[in-house]
Amino acid sequence: MSNRHPLKVGLTGGIGSGKSAAASLFAALGVDVVDSDVVARQVVEPGEAALDEIALRFGPEILLASGELNRRALREIIFNDPEQKRWLEALLHPLIRARTVQALDSSSSAYVILVSPLLFESGQDALVDTVVVVDVDEAHQLDRTSARDEVDARQVRSIMATQLAAEARRARADYLIDNRGDLGALESQVASLHRKLLALAQMREKGAE
Repeated sequence: MSNRHPLKVGLTGGIGSGKSAAASLFAALGVDVVDSDVVARQVVEPGEAALDEIALRFGPEILLASGELNRRALREIIFNDPEQKRWLEALLHPLIRARTVQALDSSSSAYVILVSPLLFESGQDALVDTVVVVDVDEAHQLDRTSARDEVDARQVRSIMATQLAAEARRARADYLIDNRGDLGALESQVASLHRKLLALAQMREKGAE
């Protein structure tokens, strides 16, 4: 198998499900991880053409003194103006997709993971060969997110409402990780799934020969 075309694995789950913890465990096993949130930040860093276009449209006040994007100000603008949100998405989504594909294809590990909280909602599932869903119940989501982000349950539920329902997410999963337990339980499931994905990657390599 060429390193340019590794097995691509999507990793997703609702807010507070433990996607980042699972991704870190896969990374510790030597798996390359591409984070969609990181890519989304990269395309609007100083020096990127997209940031210049955003500043032209919304004015220099959309930038911080450091020259970086004022994300809070931009969020407020697009939250209150659907037309501006559509413009921003039309600018950024193709850039994010292209950079994500590039990162996935340049992986040198046996398989590569794309971590995306909105894998299905954004259509990024089309970029991967198989999907892993980290699944927890709503109570765990509320507790973990409230503790991590210091937000109340109402805010967490409003974010959950923008994401695919848990049942629908599970129905579209090729592999499920049940993260209702402790870190040890998560480590065990990741290790087991890692072996399965390595085998799948090897089968794919043989089929491509």
